[in-house]
Amino acid sequence: MENSEFDYVIVGAGSAGCVMANRLSASGKFTVLLLESGGSDARFWVKVPLGYGINVSNPAVNWGYFTAPDPGLAWRSISWPRGRIIGGSSSINAMAYVRGQAGDFDDWAAAGATGWHWDNVRAVYDRMETHCEITPTGQTTRGNGPVWVSDLSDQMSPFSKNFLKAAAEVGYNIIPDMNARDGDGISYYRSTVRGGLRWSSADAFLRPAQRRPNLSTLRNAEVAHLTSLNGTVTGVSFLHGDKRKNVKARREVILCAGAVNSPKILQLSGFGPAQLLRQHGIPVVRDLPHVGQGLQDHLAVSYQFHAKEPTLNNTLGRTIGKLFAGARYLLTRKGPLAVPVNQVGGFIRSKADHETPDVQLYCNPVSYSLSETGQTIVDQTAGYQLSAQPCRPTSRGAIEIASANPLEAPRITPNSLSTPEDKDTALAASQILQKLARTKSLSTVTKAAKAPDLLALDDAGLLEDFRNRASTVYHPTCTCRMGRDDQDSVLDARLRVHGVSGLRVVDASAFPNVTSGNTNAPTMMLAMRAADLILEDAG
Repeated sequence: MENSEFDYVIVGAGSAGCVMANRLSASGKFTVLLLESGGSDARFWVKVPLGYGINVSNPAVNWGYFTAPDPGLAWRSISWPRGRIIGGSSSINAMAYVRGQAGDFDDWAAAGATGWHWDNVRAVYDRMETHCEITPTGQTTRGNGPVWVSDLSDQMSPFSKNFLKAAAEVGYNIIPDMNARDGDGISYYRSTVRGGLRWSSADAFLRPAQRRPNLSTLRNAEVAHLTSLNGTVTGVSFLHGDKRKNVKARREVILCAGAVNSPKILQLSGFGPAQLLRQHGIPVVRDLPHVGQGLQDHLAVSYQFHAKEPTLNNTLGRTIGKLFAGARYLLTRKGPLAVPVNQVGGFIRSKADHETPDVQLYCNPVSYSLSETGQTIVDQTAGYQLSAQPCRPTSRGAIEIASANPLEAPRITPNSLSTPEDKDTALAASQILQKLARTKSLSTVTKAAKAPDLLALDDAGLLEDFRNRASTVYHPTCTCRMGRDDQDSVLDARLRVHGVSGLRVVDASAFPNVTSGNTNAPTMMLAMRAADLILEDAG
């Protein structure tokens, strides 16, 4: 980085930051600097789709956050992996591509995020995506966007058909694609995979832009705080190696550091709840009470079973199987290693009279355990897993700095299951898993349940087990949410921080409410539309 002044400085090369870097540099009119705290994504297990189980516990690519003890989850402290690498969490996630339900975005607009209703965001999705689909006559593509969304059903485990049969037996719709307008039902998951490799936001957006002379990217840059003058953000102060550096932004600083780190950086810079800032000796530039507040995340509970038919365990749980799968992948980019862990799932209603689906399912043809360090250990004998996630929790938590030291992790307080509605939906999600497990389609291929036995639990036991074992699905959002004014939110509908010039936040922290499903797709969509707004404002 030779220059110390750019038109735009983007903090974070994750799902949103890579989009912003591409779009703001595309015209050649503006100089852009992209700062990333992590290193290169050129790692074998980052690129291999089934490497998810390794990445999620690898401290070299992961911030390694843990929550504060959560009373709603039996006072457990939960691991919260967040990507610290080029591509951010899109380089370590499970690659499920889920737009979310139409009502999610209409709710955004109703919360004050004017213009973010479904019809508008659907158009952004449409121009962002290229779909690789399996048809009776072979593989075909639809669309010409940079984000590759692949149907990998032809490579999935034959056992996964049992999940579809069980869902139909319960009465759920079997649909071709959960991202369709009426995506109420169960299908094979679509994944951000291209040619047998993970297709992260860095692959889709950053890589094509890197040769542009007006785009600079700096890795291993730890942002300490934003610089400001008279309420206007003027640049960024960061650590690079053992040196403190400063860079100026002629137009804007754009925070794309994620739902944990964007509020952390704002608070360290004097933008946040005045009482919190003063507690840590940070001068208050602007009192913004909602910075770090409103945190929402998805929780899921999982149950595993020993199977009578072969599953991925028969390959991945045995040395000889791993060798054959590895050789096949290296030669063809196909096979078990080329398919992400989530194979079947979708959105369903826990009760028929619900206006919209309120539970998301994940059904995976593999069983495993986790080591003390969080590494995945695949069982040697056949097994499978059923998981359920309440879609739209109403509980809200907070992200708050623990000190004025930028190298210290913030305090993450999820406040899980703190409302009656969330407890009810958690129970309903577990009851749905019981219904699936009891179907003829699954019971006939099940040898026994792994502990705890899902079918032996009554309602009280289900809720207690949810508290004792449910964990994050890695979807933190809403900590710098869009809204009407600084009394209910952090950002306006154009992602500008209320009452502050030269600063926007563009990442999942800007969501007014968490979307129903996986958050990588809506985060990239949000950044695509945010770039439109920024370029429009720049004339």
